[in-house]
Amino acid sequence: MTEFERQLVRSFNTYFKENGIKGIAFRLKQHRFTHQYLDVIVDSLHPDYYLGIECKSISTDKGAKALYFTQHFTTDKQGSHQVDRMSEYLRLSGRKGFLAVELRQGVGKGRVAFAIPWKVVADKFEAGASGFKVEEIREFPEIERTGSLYLIETRKWVEE
Repeated sequence: MTEFERQLVRSFNTYFKENGIKGIAFRLKQHRFTHQYLDVIVDSLHPDYYLGIECKSISTDKGAKALYFTQHFTTDKQGSHQVDRMSEYLRLSGRKGFLAVELRQGVGKGRVAFAIPWKVVADKFEAGASGFKVEEIREFPEIERTGSLYLIETRKWVEE
């Protein structure tokens, strides 16, 4: 589990506890011979928090200009792309989906993260785009930080 995933899970669980919301966020254990559908699962009877989140991090300080569908997402041995697998999982489970992208900006600069609705990701992938430029990622709602946790706000996790 990456630090970004761990912080996001901890942030959701802290938010639920502090606000008296029945819900839990967790990361499914990844097994060697089975592909993982997504990184973070959020379960709650509250419909705004029935989510599936894929987490990606890129280092803008090391020259990353974009998050690419070919480089940053996987394709399994049968040729099934990660975007297609997650889209199907979200469709079957009824969850709202998001791509959470963390931009690592280098030493002395804070990390920033953004929530992209999965429908935007799937539509862009199906249209044959190569991915998301950093400038495009920054146009989506920022997942702000408070200390080591991300600030969980309902409006950030609503599909548009």
